[in-house]
Amino acid sequence: MSEAFRAEARAWLEANFPPSLAFKNPVPYQNDAPYAEGDPDWIVWRDRMAEKGWGAPGWPKMYGGGELDHEQTKILTQEMRRIGAFNPMKMTGYTMLGPTLLEFGTEEQKAQHLPGVAKGVTRWCQGFSEPGAGSDLASLQTKCVDMGDHYLVEGQKIWTSGANHADWCFALVRTDTSSKQGGISFLLIDMKSEGVETRPITLISGSTHFCEMFLNAVKVPKENLVGEINKGWGIAKRLLQFERDSLSEGRGEGVPLLPLAQERVGTDAEGRIADSDLRTRLVAHAMRAQAYNLTMGRIAAEGKAGQRNDALVPVLKNLGSDVAQVRADLIMEILGEQGLGWSGEGYSDVELDASHQWLHARAFSIYGGSFEIQNNIAAKVLLGLPSAPAPGR
Repeated sequence: MSEAFRAEARAWLEANFPPSLAFKNPVPYQNDAPYAEGDPDWIVWRDRMAEKGWGAPGWPKMYGGGELDHEQTKILTQEMRRIGAFNPMKMTGYTMLGPTLLEFGTEEQKAQHLPGVAKGVTRWCQGFSEPGAGSDLASLQTKCVDMGDHYLVEGQKIWTSGANHADWCFALVRTDTSSKQGGISFLLIDMKSEGVETRPITLISGSTHFCEMFLNAVKVPKENLVGEINKGWGIAKRLLQFERDSLSEGRGEGVPLLPLAQERVGTDAEGRIADSDLRTRLVAHAMRAQAYNLTMGRIAAEGKAGQRNDALVPVLKNLGSDVAQVRADLIMEILGEQGLGWSGEGYSDVELDASHQWLHARAFSIYGGSFEIQNNIAAKVLLGLPSAPAPGR
């Protein structure tokens, strides 16, 4: 059965994936709507995947998914990687909100929002962090007041990826000031609502996908509350697990390392990469990445069998970040001086993308919960160590 599906997936992907997108970095397509929608081949790829239901392969068909089982989803991922393809729906709405709504949303919320995510036509942003609430997210202060027939939201969010291009935002808001974690609710906010303002932040990589977001007396319909009032913290924790799962997934995107090293560094008489030190580190990286991806596969299979171990999520998030950053380092080393270009003539697309992505990779160990925060969670949950004392104690 598995081999039959592999043959089906391989044939379909080879017939439908535009070769111009092969091994391209998917990050700009995920974070920048004008960039993605300005590429006609990306539009073709998105629409074909949506029609097939493979953009959200495990979701129910009634919400635009493909209803593939875990093994089929894994095979589809493997076959996409084989030809350098990527999932065009793998954006915030698909990786974070979708699975959260499937667990906590009403039928009306699922029917309204999930099909647009599965088709890649509705973009979402995550309104969690605030200027005074990042690592200590439960300190958030964005106010949400019950006005009888609607909620009124007032506050500021920051580091909101893709807010300037998003159609909707899932946000944490404070609905009770007497309890820190027990006074938080989970809202869906239409970004076209009056009072929503976004300001892009230019990063060191040249990207502007992070934004400040201001919520100035924004009216939100009551049916946009997910779960119960003041019970949003539990939903947020579950969503953050989905986020870290997605951030810790295999980091094999982009140009393959071995052919690039063979081309740029050269080979010896035995056909091996000529630089023995680089060769050793490429092998070590490949082994670590493979071990990591196999571990991810094992944990996913255990979860499917009812043996879910969410305590490992922070560990995997850190390992995935490390694998990705080492990969970016190796690409830069292989390219040498040609990896130092930023724009203009004299550099290929691969070379220019490498320098931008090397800088972008620095953020992998920060966003979605920093390296240190993940280690703290692992220390408490896995090792049973006590929390750090409060400052001054």
